[in-house]
Amino acid sequence: MTVQPPATTDPGKTLGIVGLIASIPFNVIGLIISIVALVQSKKAGYRNAPAVVGIIIGAVLTLATVVVIIVVMVIAFSFVGNCAELGPGIHEVNGVAYTCS
Repeated sequence: MTVQPPATTDPGKTLGIVGLIASIPFNVIGLIISIVALVQSKKAGYRNAPAVVGIIIGAVLTLATVVVIIVVMVIAFSFVGNCAELGPGIHEVNGVAYTCS
């Protein structure tokens, strides 16, 4: 009777899948989880494709979120600047109606 050693498995495989799934709705969290999973897999000598994809998706969506936030802030500051210049009331400038209080 011979005893076989326990099967070695990729320690970051499940975490890589979790990171990939989490990177879509929760970009930064999924990105961090995917990075941790990739590091765990590399230390064990495995490749972790879901973790790599999670890192890519998390990074791209985080960048897109930052760009959208910047654009919204620029538009909001532009609106506030226009209202400060125009004063209270309803104004139409270049076909755009501004309601300033």
